[in-house]
Amino acid sequence: MTPLAPERRRWQSPPAVRGAAYATYTACTACALLMALPTWGQRAPDTRPLATTSALPTLQRTGEVWHAALPNGLTVLIRPDHRAPTAAHMLWVRVGSVDEVNGLTGVAHVLEHMMFKGTPNIKPGEYSRRIAALGGRDNAFTSRDATAYHQQIPSAALPEVMRLEADRFAHNRWDDAEFRNEIEVIKEERRQRVDDQPRALLYEQLFAQMWQSHPYRRPIIGWMNDLEHLQPDEVRQFHQRWYVPNQAAVVVAGDVDPPQVLQWAMQTYGAVPARPTPTRKPQTEAPQLGGRELVVHGAAEQPYLALAFQAPRLRDPDGQDADSRDALALMMLAAVLDGYEGARLGRALVQRPEGQRLADSAGAGYSGSGRGPAVFILDAIPAAQQDPKALALALREQVQAIARDGVTATELQRVKNQWRASDIYKLDAVFAQARELGAAWVNGWPVDAHERLRQSLMRVTPEAVQAVAQRYFDAKQMTQALLLPDPEALAERRKAATTRPRLSGRH
Repeated sequence: MTPLAPERRRWQSPPAVRGAAYATYTACTACALLMALPTWGQRAPDTRPLATTSALPTLQRTGEVWHAALPNGLTVLIRPDHRAPTAAHMLWVRVGSVDEVNGLTGVAHVLEHMMFKGTPNIKPGEYSRRIAALGGRDNAFTSRDATAYHQQIPSAALPEVMRLEADRFAHNRWDDAEFRNEIEVIKEERRQRVDDQPRALLYEQLFAQMWQSHPYRRPIIGWMNDLEHLQPDEVRQFHQRWYVPNQAAVVVAGDVDPPQVLQWAMQTYGAVPARPTPTRKPQTEAPQLGGRELVVHGAAEQPYLALAFQAPRLRDPDGQDADSRDALALMMLAAVLDGYEGARLGRALVQRPEGQRLADSAGAGYSGSGRGPAVFILDAIPAAQQDPKALALALREQVQAIARDGVTATELQRVKNQWRASDIYKLDAVFAQARELGAAWVNGWPVDAHERLRQSLMRVTPEAVQAVAQRYFDAKQMTQALLLPDPEALAERRKAATTRPRLSGRH
């Protein structure tokens, strides 16, 4: 939900997300979005009528979105878009790595993989083959806050896709042998996407250092030791505990009729029995009482620097509370620093005469929407012969300059104009529409949260941006992480790359 600049799509999420396959939003290459499926041939949609059902729940409309709650507690969100005979279907489950406990890290992501391994009605691997036969493509992703399963299909195939997704949501089944095979895939995924990726490894260490008590300190993909000792029944129990209707939302965008979609949802997902919602205890991060530093030696060709600051979370897209108002201003601050070509960090640190350049690249990112605490990150790759310590001071000086002198109304308006334009372009895709609705639901926001957020961002003032620059960037609140190249590790990584199995972008 964070603004996205059209020229440099870099400040939607923190550098941890931008720069590495291991991300705070998705955990794995198997979660890559919108990968094309292999071709197994075309198969006509299942046209058998769905079973009749009792009276439908009330379907309401807010702006372009139709929404309803099924009797079992499952949420249905529908956004019609009739420009092409296609649809995006997503099932969001409000459970992610934030809901894990020590010793079971990575279980949410492992379950995401196992959801493709069958039901009493579907054999392992058959699910994706059926989607492909319908002319569609499918995948899934796990984040800190949620797990989502998605398909892009001809709209005529939607009833069958809803049958299939509701079936595995309620009746996921697989034997221990399937689990043992898949856990080896996930372990290799971790090796290639985290252990062998120096920046991913740095961010894993940074978050473990920065968050002392909150579950965000744990990696989405899990610690290797936990993956090695994870048991099949622990994954099954996680599914039984969290995959309940009132923790789920079905999101459909595209060439569809909302009342018809609601009827199909009632006949498929509505048949899943309601079960109690697991109790979640409040989880807040302990105050940071001083600056923290860490150094990671990795298989990198260049050093890399990241400065992380705890920041308030965007709780309300309308900006009605103090934290949310500051969060909106931090979005704009990130954009002023790194939202377009020629933004402040680029001009000051990168776009300088030969011999005077401090950094080969520099960026800023703010991750403000989620179920847990937020973080603002400044990052850079030092130019040749430049001292990372001096670069860290230069990064902070750019924020201090805004804290001291503020930003101009013209500078801020440029950022707002780019947000408005990119917002329009982004929603051209029905998948983007569905993903946006699902992300808002995970945060507990209203269905028109995106429009509310856009209006709130337009109201951010230069004074508000200056105020957050003054408030959240004290050295005592900073965690600094420095990646230093290890030539031996780099040589070993290159050698190992020739023998490692190639990871698929699919389950």
